Amino acid sequence: MKLLITGGAGFIGSNFVQYMLKNYPEYEVVNLDALTYAGNLENLKKLENSQNYTFVKGDITDRATVDALFQKENFDAVVNFAAESHVDRSINEPDVFVSTNIMGTQVLLDVAKKYNTQKYVQVSTDEVYGSLDTDGSFTENSPIAPNSPYSASKASADLLVRSYYKTYNFPVNITRCSNNYGAYQFPEKLIPLMINNVREGREIPIYGDGQNVRDWIYVEDHSRALDRVLHDGKPGEIYNIGSNNEHSNLDMAKMLLNLMDAPESLITFVPDRKGHDFRYAIDASKISTELGWEPGYSFETGLQETVDWYRNNQDWLNHVVSGDYREYYSAYYSK
Repeated sequence: MKLLITGGAGFIGSNFVQYMLKNYPEYEVVNLDALTYAGNLENLKKLENSQNYTFVKGDITDRATVDALFQKENFDAVVNFAAESHVDRSINEPDVFVSTNIMGTQVLLDVAKKYNTQKYVQVSTDEVYGSLDTDGSFTENSPIAPNSPYSASKASADLLVRSYYKTYNFPVNITRCSNNYGAYQFPEKLIPLMINNVREGREIPIYGDGQNVRDWIYVEDHSRALDRVLHDGKPGEIYNIGSNNEHSNLDMAKMLLNLMDAPESLITFVPDRKGHDFRYAIDASKISTELGWEPGYSFETGLQETVDWYRNNQDWLNHVVSGDYREYYSAYYSK
């Protein structure tokens, strides 16, 4: 299989690139990434000499670049991770999210359809469903009700993807996953931000009263789920991905501080985020029943592995925090 992975230099995308080449060494993987602030090619250093891996710097909103790449490579499948993904940034710059997440998705769909790609997987988020109260879980039949510019842009992209199946019978799948954590996550996100702040002896900021609940999934479990959808997902279907690991932000912070032998006094409460969703929870019974996927990590195990990874990869974290990682592309790819 020749596979295009867009946004493959980001957190989840780079984990998926590594997962696929480890588990399917005969596959050819092309990684198309614009290398915006969260795209980090240091995530993929170990693959640089792989004959089955190619990196291409480019933006999914650039139709000419995308078309030329499809014409050259004749891809069998596309997995689209490319997206602006941080809620806080979307509140300040919604236009950027509309451009990449909606218009970029439309370009990919159009070009993939033009070249008769056999499978298109849109990697989405549980945030398109909006917010839950204290009970219940999101199913694939839950109505979408996004509450931030980020989630609204992802919901819009999902509707475009669905329309290409309904209108053109183009073979698509949409996945909606709960909050990911693990190696290579950019430290604007909650868990790596906390880890880095503890490392530097700084306070841990928690929105509001810390009672907002998130459903956490270890990034390798997400990669395995995407593997199943890519190979066995029924065309046109949506698959929720989650591992039934619900924790309030405050409880999660206390767990992490305990693992790092740091005092809970580092926790500081800050004004709540605008439109902050109270709770997310995913019902993943469909992907379990239909595709045989089950999560392999408990939250406690995954969190310990995450803390260990950041402790053992201080150079990576230093480069990200300082911004030096952004020099890596020109340093390596100008050779």
